[in-house]
Amino acid sequence: MAGVLASVDSRTQLVGENRLELLMFRLLTGQLFAINVFKIQEVMRLPALSNLPHHHPYVVGVTHLRGQTVTVINLSQAIGMPALQPTEESNLIVTEYNNSVQAFLVGGVDRIINMNWDEIMPPPRTTGRSHYLTAITRVEEKIVEIIDVEKVLAEISPYLISIDTENLDEQIRQAASRMEVLMVDDSSTARAQVKETLGHLGITIHEASDGREGLEKLRAMADAGEDVPNKLLMLITDAEMPEMDGYRLTREIREDPRLKDLFITLHTSLSGSFNKAMVQKVGCDDFLSKFQPKQLFDLVVRRIAEVEGLEVPEETV
Repeated sequence: MAGVLASVDSRTQLVGENRLELLMFRLLTGQLFAINVFKIQEVMRLPALSNLPHHHPYVVGVTHLRGQTVTVINLSQAIGMPALQPTEESNLIVTEYNNSVQAFLVGGVDRIINMNWDEIMPPPRTTGRSHYLTAITRVEEKIVEIIDVEKVLAEISPYLISIDTENLDEQIRQAASRMEVLMVDDSSTARAQVKETLGHLGITIHEASDGREGLEKLRAMADAGEDVPNKLLMLITDAEMPEMDGYRLTREIREDPRLKDLFITLHTSLSGSFNKAMVQKVGCDDFLSKFQPKQLFDLVVRRIAEVEGLEVPEETV
């Protein structure tokens, strides 16, 4: 397994250049699946697992790695396929999403490929597993399906979106009802979470499922004569997306005189410390790790107050 991940350290040089590395693997059949290498901590042969009482049906147990207990998820079962039965040939892909570590039980691990984001395409709507895919690509004439891990994790451990707006300033509330935000994310689960969180404010949410679509929407607004930085309270964008990632999207916006003053927040499950550096490099205004509803809500409230010239208490809600 060490050989498979030998190139992992190089991945940080790709992010921000509209490039990525994918780890390809199989589940029950010869079909290839993939996860972005940047989310992966390690790949290993299946170790001994301990039973987890009252666990979710897709959880096959827990293992202990480097002093922490890690939940092991049967990925095949989690995306609607028959459960993968653990064997000596099984592997674990240990990942970090949204500041938590988990492991996925998979079959054979194939290899790492280096690609451009514009080679990554949205899944066809006719695909049976499209509900659990963020994208597809083609490698040596074979289709590779890229799994929406955020959706898998949200179904196993649902996010609780509880926002107390009782003490929210009425001026903020009224101003929010006039505000518009563009949300760009290839995960329908992530978009739904943001919409539900900001729904407490009554903000109008526009959506795009990748960076290129988001940029086209912004340019269409500008072409129609709209003052986009004033029309939109902010752009909330994921980092990893088909066709164009969030870093390239930000660069394109900053290079367009009509869009360059738009407030941009990077909202991603990638490493927090790394993204803080990328925020400065590409010119985002803020960064927020997924998925933290109160922090997102507070960020938007602070932005509304800034635009409206209102004071915001330390605890906004």
